Amino acid sequence: MVGFVEHQAEGIAILLWACEPEAPQRLVTPFFHAAAAAAMDMPVEIYFTAASVRLLVPGVAETLRASPHHDKTVLDAMREAVAHGAVLLACTDALHAQGIDPARLIPECRSRGGAVQFMARAADLRWRTLVF
Repeated sequence: MVGFVEHQAEGIAILLWACEPEAPQRLVTPFFHAAAAAAMDMPVEIYFTAASVRLLVPGVAETLRASPHHDKTVLDAMREAVAHGAVLLACTDALHAQGIDPARLIPECRSRGGAVQFMARAADLRWRTLVF
């Protein structure tokens, strides 16, 4: 693709806002996009906020599928994105609001990041942002 490298973003920040466990059909797409960007050697940060932080609780994402015809679980999609280099960040305020102990998250999520960190990425013209 002509000109792609010279205009390539420095990174991709993905905000999970309407990705709650009650709507599993919306859950794998953000992770597929994250895996694709990370496989292209782009830094990828996935910010879990609102009810999406419940996906980080052990036992939740591994029971969810986007459809009965899809073999991968949501946790499989998350792990694929992480395996390509994506970083999962949990919003501390959202964890508190959902009554989740930050020390008891899936091992793939080792970082914290919320509104300030995501807005810093959104304000940085070298980064692209997606909201799901």
